[in-house]
Amino acid sequence: MQIQDLPYPDPGVPDARSGPRFLWWLGRNQLGGQFKSLAWGLLHFVSVCALPFWVGLAVQAVVDRSGSRLALTGGLMALCGAGIAVGDTFLHRAAVTNWITAAARVQQLLARQAAHLGSALTRRVAAGEVVAVSTGDVEKIGWFVEALSRFLAAALTVVVVCVGLFVYQPALGVVVAVGMPVLAVSVLPLLPRATRRADIQREKAGRATELASDTVAGLRVLRGIGGEELFLDRYRRASQEVRHAAVRSARMWSLISAIQVLLPGLLLIVVVWHGVHLAREGRITVGELVTVYSAVMVMSYPLRHFEEIAMAYSFSRPSARRAARVLSLERVTDTVGSRAAEVPAGDLYDPATGLLVPSGRFTAVVCGDPDAAGRLAERLGGHPAEAGTSVLLDGVALDELPLASARTAVLVQDKDPVLLSGSLRELLDVPSSGAVGAEQALAAAQCGDVLVALAQGSLDTDDPMDARITERGRSLSGGQRQRLALARSLITDPEVLVLDEPTSAVDSHTEARIADGVRKLRAGRTTAVFTSSPLLLDHADRVVLVHEDEVVAVGTHRDLLRSEPRYRAVVTRETEEETALHNAADSGTAPQNAVADEAALRSTLDDHDVALRGALEEIEETA
Repeated sequence: MQIQDLPYPDPGVPDARSGPRFLWWLGRNQLGGQFKSLAWGLLHFVSVCALPFWVGLAVQAVVDRSGSRLALTGGLMALCGAGIAVGDTFLHRAAVTNWITAAARVQQLLARQAAHLGSALTRRVAAGEVVAVSTGDVEKIGWFVEALSRFLAAALTVVVVCVGLFVYQPALGVVVAVGMPVLAVSVLPLLPRATRRADIQREKAGRATELASDTVAGLRVLRGIGGEELFLDRYRRASQEVRHAAVRSARMWSLISAIQVLLPGLLLIVVVWHGVHLAREGRITVGELVTVYSAVMVMSYPLRHFEEIAMAYSFSRPSARRAARVLSLERVTDTVGSRAAEVPAGDLYDPATGLLVPSGRFTAVVCGDPDAAGRLAERLGGHPAEAGTSVLLDGVALDELPLASARTAVLVQDKDPVLLSGSLRELLDVPSSGAVGAEQALAAAQCGDVLVALAQGSLDTDDPMDARITERGRSLSGGQRQRLALARSLITDPEVLVLDEPTSAVDSHTEARIADGVRKLRAGRTTAVFTSSPLLLDHADRVVLVHEDEVVAVGTHRDLLRSEPRYRAVVTRETEEETALHNAADSGTAPQNAVADEAALRSTLDDHDVALRGALEEIEETA
């Protein structure tokens, strides 16, 4: 795999049982690149370490006054120089290719996993950890994969040179052959402590990243309550903890680096001292002494890669462990499916609560508990919290369908939809049936004022479709973001559309127009809206009340308002005294008309309250 061939057609199925197993799987999937890097590494390192042999022969040729041997060794030295240059150039190319392709494979795996898990990912893994894995951790994993082949080339070179020195000059070669393994393993006792410190640093950095992500995401809210400085202080403390951990880790690695310099120096002193004695005794020649001395001095270069591989593994192991943890997460539903890839059309039914969303109708669902409503909405979209709770679409369990078919059939827009950065045209360029255009969807979602605001705020274009939207739509108000997200969902035109509080941030007049627009645009399609807004409820074909995870009432908004106290308590937010009054009216001890008029008046007041809150929010955003 070359860089120009990226992305991978299929990144494969990773071994995510542990961090080391994941690293081993990555290495096995890049054997071609690893062998190529190993070959160029051997050429480079062997050329570097062979140079002292020819230098020694050249010195001895000068001593012996042999011009032919001097010319021959000069040619061999030139050949080694060429090998060093060519090997280093292509080693670097191959190693960087391994690094980038390994990082790209991990990023593709993480992106695929995020797409499979959907909203369940951030419920099971902190958002900051996901960010850390997909950025810094990917780089460190790629570093280990890239360093592995260079380390193997360096290790083989050390073995070859030790054997060559032992054959070339046994008296000195045996000293080098014994000393080199000692140098190679000298830092092993320090690696566990260095690894622990690196793990602590990574853990603290992950917490700081998570805290920064949460702070940025909630910055507007924090400013509103005056908590900005409080959270910034927390991040400063977390950042200082990361700095202290990084300094402690760096101290250990600096000690390892010092040992890697000190011990080869000591071996060099021993070789020179012993070699001088051998030369005085006439057991070795001057050229042989120069050869062994130069070889030991040059050997410090490949030995550096022993330190690098130890550092790369220590830094990449926790990164690989975090990546493996994310990649090992599984959906409670089957992502492959046991049925054909067809998209069924029919009633949507949740066996857990008894909720039925009839095909082709506009159904509103009222839940007293917003969290329960969110869980039910996710379950309707094929994201159950546990196995065995799958909903049925036309009698077919969603978890028996392939994931792509299930998501084509049912689309869930949660109460906090995310707008990605880019132009409005790119935002609305989503997979769709083609039956609903962008203009129709924007009109149904009442986005006229949003388009005007985007056009006025853009310096590059007058076309609102080409206006830029900042990350997560932070340049827009809450109501504007909500309406654009609704338009995006309407464009997809799924068989079943599930909306969770789609108008909670808009005023009552806009909400009424949205309810009418969505009803008309979704005519003949199945739509379920989780809401407690009387304006939306009044436009629904049927309203379902879910109480304590069970359907307890079904009817129209007006019928339930008159007959179901629990429904009134949620929709009109009546007090216990008012509930008692309604119960008395139901038993004939209080005027029924007065109770109905009171409920209608409370509903109207609630609408005005929503309108006032929406207007205040728009004023605040403008300010």
